[in-house]
Amino acid sequence: MAEVRVPVKKIKTMFFCQNCGQQSTKWLGRCPSCGEWNRFVEEEIRDADAASSAAVRFDGVPQSIEAITADEGERLRTGIAELDRVLGGGIVAGSAILVGGDPGIGKSTLLLQVLEKLAVRGLPVLYVSGEESARQIKLRGKRLGAAARDLLILVEVELENILKRIEEVKPAAVVIDSIQTVYSPVLSSAPGSVGQVREASGRLILLAKKTGIPVSCCRDRRRNGDCS
Repeated sequence: MAEVRVPVKKIKTMFFCQNCGQQSTKWLGRCPSCGEWNRFVEEEIRDADAASSAAVRFDGVPQSIEAITADEGERLRTGIAELDRVLGGGIVAGSAILVGGDPGIGKSTLLLQVLEKLAVRGLPVLYVSGEESARQIKLRGKRLGAAARDLLILVEVELENILKRIEEVKPAAVVIDSIQTVYSPVLSSAPGSVGQVREASGRLILLAKKTGIPVSCCRDRRRNGDCS
């Protein structure tokens, strides 16, 4: 009996700078874009079929701008005057907000305060943590006075589970803390890599646009240029 050999599908890879996302077909010692040294990491590149099967489809259709209803009064005010000013008057439904800064600067504290102010108004909100345990968040919440029943805490790092819980809960707003801890098993690269951050960010943005649920993500910026 003749032996039948099944061809092994070749995995496509690319080198990405973990500081700025610059792509290269080969490893480079110094990034030509941002100038950082030893930042290139090899990551798997999915083909179009795999990417489309895992993506959240928006299925949008063209429509006249005259038919679109929008009112400045529809913005969701956070209750923090300066933040509302930066956001142009409040959070717009379906928006995606990136809150970046150095570690320990207060990104998590600020967003937890925002969710608390929304929750006390009877709006269900979801805080997704991939860095702290539920107990740690509870202790920080006690210091801030965050104890509203509608403030929901989810400790999770797998992207598919996070998307599933958001669709189940249908919160008025979602915070992801932080986007660098979220990973999708569809990719073989480690959490925090350029590929994983791009995958998680893209699918969360699509979900926000599709459902109208605003999503805010924290992202640390290292002083030495390391954003992982």
